[in-house]
Amino acid sequence: MNYIGSKHKLGSFIKATIEEVVSEELNSQVFCDLFAGTGSVGRNFKTSVKSIIANDVEFYSYVLLKNYIENHQELEADVLFSELNNLKGKDGFIFQHYSENGKAGRLYFSEANGRKIDAIRQQIESWKVNNQIGENQYFFLLASLLESADKVANTASVYGAFLKKVKVSAQKELLLKPAVFQETENEHQVFQEDANALIKRIEGEILYLDPPYNRRQYGANYHILNTIAKYDTFVPKGKTGLREYYRSSYCSQERVKASFLELIAKANFKYIFLSYNNEGLMPASDIKKIMSQFGHYDLATKDYQRFKADKTESRNHKANKTKEYLHILEKR
Repeated sequence: MNYIGSKHKLGSFIKATIEEVVSEELNSQVFCDLFAGTGSVGRNFKTSVKSIIANDVEFYSYVLLKNYIENHQELEADVLFSELNNLKGKDGFIFQHYSENGKAGRLYFSEANGRKIDAIRQQIESWKVNNQIGENQYFFLLASLLESADKVANTASVYGAFLKKVKVSAQKELLLKPAVFQETENEHQVFQEDANALIKRIEGEILYLDPPYNRRQYGANYHILNTIAKYDTFVPKGKTGLREYYRSSYCSQERVKASFLELIAKANFKYIFLSYNNEGLMPASDIKKIMSQFGHYDLATKDYQRFKADKTESRNHKANKTKEYLHILEKR
């Protein structure tokens, strides 16, 4: 999934830095990814650490994390995928409100793909309600639907707006493919909570933080994924069909520093790593000042390519470059 703030491309930098800082063997450590998003960082550590705690307040993220992080043993689902891929499309909520030729006129999906999303989503829920699949299979199938639907979405990447015409990649037929997870012997935990509330009840050795950097609210940018995941009834608002969404204090210039200070103060972890870039709401000097109150502070940096929704812009343009900061705290 092409995701704002994804650390997929920075995975090797983050892991190498953490391995260098943490003196103990990682396989004895509990690793917490508190603002996990699509779970790319947790997935990168899943087979290396004792266990993962992953959290994100958004429900679509929770679905992805329940699959990629919490699922850790092989699941039989080939027959289920075959049945789902062979379903006929249905005239459902996604088709009517977010698809070509639907009553709302929003072009997030082609007509065929909107109908197929409805058919698959309804069947997955029916299996769950009738106890024909367990929780692990449910989240495996649901995460697979989110990933597969995202590949044929008619957007420039995020769901803050749809394109005026259905682009070529969005015209391709949706094919439900497994969202493959890593198998491990140990179990892992997944939460859907406000990070500052959850931090008071968890503990471990390594805490990785990747909060929002700017005013962009993830609930608005990825509202369609929440709607597919929840598949509930509500009245979509405005041109883009927004639903009510959680507003993070980390997207607020007025609230971010107080929230961050509280989080670090309450964190019961020996090592804390914060990913933030040079364009964030909190200046690097403020982050250093806050973290230094609680132990030994250090910093690692990495130049990289910024996230771009517009793929027509040259990737070699200087404006596309940014600097990632990995702030490091060994807490007293």
